[in-house]
Amino acid sequence: MVKGANVGLATLSDNVDAVIVSLGWASPTGDGDADVSVLLLDGSGKVRSDADFYFYNHPVAADGSVHLLGKQPAGEGSEDRIGFDLTAVPAGIERVVIAASRYEGARFGELEDLRVTLADGSGEELLRFPIDDAGSVSAFIFGELYRRGEEWKFRAVGQGYDTGLAGLATDFGVDIDDAAADAADAADADATDGVDGVEAADAGGEGAVGAGVESAAEVASPSPAPLVPPEGGEPLPAVPAPRRPEAQGEPRDAVRDEPRGEAGGEAGGQPRRAARPRTARRKVTLPKTARASLAENESWRPARLFPVSALKSDRDRETRATSVLLSVMAQVPEFGRRLTAGFGAPAGRMETFTEVSLPHGDTPRRPDGVLRVERAGKLWTALVETKTNGNALRTEQVQAYMDIAARRGYEAVVTLSNDVALEGSPLVEVKTDGRRKHKVALWHLSWAEVAHQAQMLIRHEGVGNSAHAWLLQELLHYLQHENSGCHGFQNMGAAWVPVRKGIDDETLCQGDPRALEVVESWERLIRQVCLGLGGELGQKVLPVRRARRGADPGERRARMADELCRDGRLHAEVLIEGAPGVLTVAADLRTGKLRTSIEVPAPEQGYPLNWVKRLVRRLAEAPADLHVETLVEGDGGGPRGTLERLRPEPADLLPKNGARITGFRLSLFKGMGSTRGNAETGFIRSVDDAVHRFHDGVVVHLDRPAARRSTAAAPAGAAG
Repeated sequence: MVKGANVGLATLSDNVDAVIVSLGWASPTGDGDADVSVLLLDGSGKVRSDADFYFYNHPVAADGSVHLLGKQPAGEGSEDRIGFDLTAVPAGIERVVIAASRYEGARFGELEDLRVTLADGSGEELLRFPIDDAGSVSAFIFGELYRRGEEWKFRAVGQGYDTGLAGLATDFGVDIDDAAADAADAADADATDGVDGVEAADAGGEGAVGAGVESAAEVASPSPAPLVPPEGGEPLPAVPAPRRPEAQGEPRDAVRDEPRGEAGGEAGGQPRRAARPRTARRKVTLPKTARASLAENESWRPARLFPVSALKSDRDRETRATSVLLSVMAQVPEFGRRLTAGFGAPAGRMETFTEVSLPHGDTPRRPDGVLRVERAGKLWTALVETKTNGNALRTEQVQAYMDIAARRGYEAVVTLSNDVALEGSPLVEVKTDGRRKHKVALWHLSWAEVAHQAQMLIRHEGVGNSAHAWLLQELLHYLQHENSGCHGFQNMGAAWVPVRKGIDDETLCQGDPRALEVVESWERLIRQVCLGLGGELGQKVLPVRRARRGADPGERRARMADELCRDGRLHAEVLIEGAPGVLTVAADLRTGKLRTSIEVPAPEQGYPLNWVKRLVRRLAEAPADLHVETLVEGDGGGPRGTLERLRPEPADLLPKNGARITGFRLSLFKGMGSTRGNAETGFIRSVDDAVHRFHDGVVVHLDRPAARRSTAAAPAGAAG
């Protein structure tokens, strides 16, 4: 599309009840970023209230119409995805504005490959709007969805705002100076969540199957996924919620993302004005400090909802993992919606099933599970195929499920395994019949992604009540148990050993397909490390893709494979939200060492001696073997040394020739595992340990970047 053009979605696809809009960009430095936002406008061109403004601390509409799905690596940059259920958009809304903003003085003109794409419910890309003239603005409207009668259309806008997101939001009626008092009152009035049972539905109408609700099962034979798969007994129909612990955790302001104060407000009894609008429901997160155990000794183990001791075979693991996951998705609407929104599923009543039999030729097929969502009388259905314990997905099996789904009018097939899908490189190649009008989407989830989403909800973002938090905690414990088989990516593949040997004896030639296999495994490993660290921190952690226009993922991996053959090194960069720089991970297969490092820019003001003294003081708790190198202008390197040697003499970091200091590079080295698996001595475990050690031992001690400027109704710093 070109700027100003518009198109009706129904003319592009028959499956546009739910769509996914992606905003993408790339940065030459690797650390450029922006925050997406969505505004719902009525006939006057204004928001009805501040609650119609969605951004990173208010990411989900209660009715399911808007869901900010977060960032993911794409091409040579990153992509921020937004799920829209157009059937759930309130009747009074005529336009949906899709925008993004930068902060700390950054401008969109500094980014490359700005684009917006729109995909239908099957995941097929319907339109693309590339943007070449963003200019020196800190907020930008990429496009908008709008109604024309009963039809939804998309317009390529491409309009920038010098006044940042604050100016953009003000133009559309968001109250910047005074937060919505009604929303704050609603949050206080709704503080007491139901804790005597599992809630069946949230404000958007999602929920688990309950008494008196007609089942969404197609036939009587499928069984709703039980919380514990039957082992000679009846499944549990529901789980009584435990009483709320005293230290269940402070409620968090859904917009400010910080603990709320007492209702009395400031000292002196003056009511405190909310800085920004709040969502209508408090969120429950798990307490950071576990309560003291009542066990007599450490050999006592807490009773678990999902037992793992009876798992003896891969089939047992697959059956149990499928039932555990699908049942929790149905019982915890926030979690179920989080996983299905990225598949183009609507927001509605969800039911999940196992032990489903579907006709296919002479013998029926039994997918591991079925997901079914009902909204406004329409059904969205996905077949689920699960693998655990490192077992690979079988092409013929997935192909059969795609064929069944196409014949029966189902929307998707979802695969789950320990493997991590790569952009532009599907795990399973399937054939689609182009003559069929009905399209079936093939989606993949890794168990690491499932665990990441559970961590984000129960440890950082919160769920509707303590029962939901408890269920997610039990799910997370199950997934992380060694017997579950849901351990994420855990094998570098058959090419790992011959490639290492080829590098050692210098017989590995460029173009060797085994080098490309190792590069793909390396990318999967880095993606999984990002998921794990992001779930622990509650922050965005993403692989960095340096901007190279016109380069696709396959070409990038081919270049990396050639570099591996030539230099014997694997290299990756990781962007951690809030870190002062990009974390670099390098594996030297010749020396068998891992290097984790970060470059910290020099302060803009002050004296160099004060800079190095402050840096050494900040690193007082860092490992003594941390290498510190001064970065200077020009080609020559600056002074360097270990932190142990530099602590008594910080001035040794000053260049003797008076060269201008541009920054400092901090590095840790450790031996890497040699085996291809995830054992204690394996390469995968060593990389994960190295990244966590560097973050916990070094990055957390560094100065944070300058705080984003706050606005009353926008994310901090979004005003630019």
